[in-house]
Amino acid sequence: MDWPDPEAPVLYDFGYNSGRTPTLGYSFVSEGPVRSVDSGELIFARDENDRASKLPSPMGAWLAMDHGDGLIGIYGRMKNREQETSVLADQGSILGFSGRSGWTPGNGFYFSFYDRKEHRWVNPAMILPPVPDTRAPLIVSVTLLNQEDRRFNPVQQRTIPQGLYSILVESNDTRTTARDTPLSPHRIICSVNGVEAGSLHFETLSARNGVLLAARNRAAPAEQVYAPYPSLEIGEVWLNRGLVTMEVIVQDIAGNSRNVTYRLTVE
Repeated sequence: MDWPDPEAPVLYDFGYNSGRTPTLGYSFVSEGPVRSVDSGELIFARDENDRASKLPSPMGAWLAMDHGDGLIGIYGRMKNREQETSVLADQGSILGFSGRSGWTPGNGFYFSFYDRKEHRWVNPAMILPPVPDTRAPLIVSVTLLNQEDRRFNPVQQRTIPQGLYSILVESNDTRTTARDTPLSPHRIICSVNGVEAGSLHFETLSARNGVLLAARNRAAPAEQVYAPYPSLEIGEVWLNRGLVTMEVIVQDIAGNSRNVTYRLTVE
């Protein structure tokens, strides 16, 4: 397997908080061909001006390839096809060309994996070859939100009242160089006094009874997890009176990590 265009810069990646909604795949900036990540069979194709549907598609011109074992590759926001796509494709076969169809800010294409056996979207970075990455992810902010909607910044407010708190973390991965559009990390973990209080993994996003679920330590509605844009809600913790040590660790898929520790007094 390989990426549809290994040289194309990433605009948004899997799990990115796109205005309180997670992205389900990768958006790339590109001018060139879009290739099949593996051998597969075409199961659906739609051009942007397809008259079969009168509704505009956010995917624009797109197609779906069955890559075996229930794994479906979705290739979208491409140029309209000038000729019919072959039903069978080898790895590296050209499926289409980058375009500006669908809901896209510029020229490029979109790619995602859907596991129809498990009814979930899978982070392509879990399956496709790793991208070189030597920079640790950034922790932009950590916020504790209590049930009265009061926000506490543990950097500035070292004394907080006892109670139940939502843990909000804003972080991003910069890959090898600084960039304007932040990417998602691979994992965020928060521990309190050495015990895990919350975690969020960017490996899959599943659907159950019409509800999109994020992979926290317990599956939680993505609407809830992604609501505190640009932060993410990674869990809840009850803080009792006394001294508390809270640590947040952010990891990227290459294994780079960054952590921050706060020592708080709970009254």
